[in-house]
Amino acid sequence: MSRMQLALNVDDLDQAVEFYSKLFNTQPAKLKPGYANFAVTEPPLKLVLMENPGKGGTINHLGVEVDSSATVHAEIARLTDEGLFTDEEIGTTCCFATQDKVWVTGPAQEKWEVYTVLADSNTFGTSPQLLADDSNGGGVCCTGTPA
Repeated sequence: MSRMQLALNVDDLDQAVEFYSKLFNTQPAKLKPGYANFAVTEPPLKLVLMENPGKGGTINHLGVEVDSSATVHAEIARLTDEGLFTDEEIGTTCCFATQDKVWVTGPAQEKWEVYTVLADSNTFGTSPQLLADDSNGGGVCCTGTPA
């Protein structure tokens, strides 16, 4: 299994959840204060909503969810061979889940992650300073608890 991830900043989480539930004809797979995600079957999409008032409608980050840590590690090797700077997070907690992931930054400073979920978590989590930079103005995951 592989699917694209789109993480959006939203002004009002309840309103956004209501809209995307109707749009994709599915309920959130995970719903926490300031955070929701949808595992959309058709089209294959992981939609993440992060309440960030004043930033609604902007991209928080982009990603590809993969099925295993082995795939994440293979992507780390491949991206490194391609000459891209990677920031690796193994066993990190982010977005209410323990994950293995690798981050790269696109030419317009957009943040991309390739990740796998290892387990659910009761806490939102944090990430290294790379993402605290917030050059996209949207409060990139995971710099602390959502608003």
